[in-house]
Amino acid sequence: MDEIPLSTQFAGLAVLLVCSAFFSMSETAMMASNRIRLRHMAQEGHRGARLAVALLGKTDQLLGVILLGNTLVNSVAAMLTGNIALRVFGQEKWTLEAGALFVTFCLLVFSEITPKVAGATYPDWLALRIGYVLTPLLRVAYPVVWLVNLFVQPLLGLLHLQPKAGHESSHLTPEELRAVVLESGHFIPKQHRSILLNLFELEHVTVEDLMAPRGEIEAIDIAAPMAEIKAQLATSYHTRVVVFDGDHGNVVGVAHHRRLLSEAFGGEIDHAGLRACLAEPYYIPSATLAYTQLQFFRENRQTLGLVVDEYGEIQGLITLEDIIEELVGKFTTSQADVSQPLGWKEDGTALADGAAALRDVNRRLGLEFALDGPRTLNGLIVEHLHDIPEVGIGVRVAGVPMEIVQTQDRKIKMVRLHRPAGE
Repeated sequence: MDEIPLSTQFAGLAVLLVCSAFFSMSETAMMASNRIRLRHMAQEGHRGARLAVALLGKTDQLLGVILLGNTLVNSVAAMLTGNIALRVFGQEKWTLEAGALFVTFCLLVFSEITPKVAGATYPDWLALRIGYVLTPLLRVAYPVVWLVNLFVQPLLGLLHLQPKAGHESSHLTPEELRAVVLESGHFIPKQHRSILLNLFELEHVTVEDLMAPRGEIEAIDIAAPMAEIKAQLATSYHTRVVVFDGDHGNVVGVAHHRRLLSEAFGGEIDHAGLRACLAEPYYIPSATLAYTQLQFFRENRQTLGLVVDEYGEIQGLITLEDIIEELVGKFTTSQADVSQPLGWKEDGTALADGAAALRDVNRRLGLEFALDGPRTLNGLIVEHLHDIPEVGIGVRVAGVPMEIVQTQDRKIKMVRLHRPAGE
């Protein structure tokens, strides 16, 4: 090696450092790459992605060829640096130590930290290109990699670290998928991201959380005079109306009022005819998950169900529309609802309907009302006071100041909430 010009040895050392940097960057980039994105691009025919996916499917061989090349290059670089040091400084005692420190510094800065930071910063872009170099290198070095793995595999088995079948696939839990959606603000529109997040939450929401409480169900008493029933059908905002006999708990069926409307005004329907047109009521246990109920609605071709507790008592009513609105937000125009969207105003107050669900209030105002008790704002206040408050009464529940604005029929109609201090 003494016959090789010093300039050529310096050039060779630079080339070795570049090669070492390539292997270091390749290791970091390939391990940090988004395998889901690579598989998607491979399915679309991207050759670089197909090579990267093939390499990632053989992790032991991939790491084998990278570390083989890196170790070999670093060893040659250390030998060459020692020879350069002897040529430059002579046979001094500190020559080899100085050479070792120099090559360590060069490897650390130019071949380890810098390329690995680059690989971790742009893993997907690099993974699509690295495969073009590593694939032929693996073919050439395969015998050596295979021989090394003969010792590696038994050692992993001895340490109980043997990789399982399919370990290269990414398996994400629902919580991890939710985190991915939350962090995808630059790729998924806000509205679409909101729907996806609501879909994850639907796995933990029961029909009891979404139902209209029993006291708010629009229903027809079949024992009432026919003129009163016709008037109620004519002014109903719903296409299907619950029909009871005398007592709200004695439900006899569900009337599709559009079908009955023309007959009712034509005078061609009486109590017996109305009974004959009723559909069987569909009952739902209150603990049923909303997502499960969505599937049940589809399988049973139903759009409305009565929610009952463990004793069979009617607790409320839920429709297919209620579950879909939980996913995509309020969109119906069937009811005469002209209220403004719930949100904090500039003065730190918010005007809310007493029938508003606490889940909706928490979501829209960023509050933390407990959800294991009353389901509505009206129920929360009544439970707290153990009485129906009068207009103008102020109360603080869960640290949130409230003011009763309107009451009607022994219910709290409107409430003004004040933003808690410190928010």
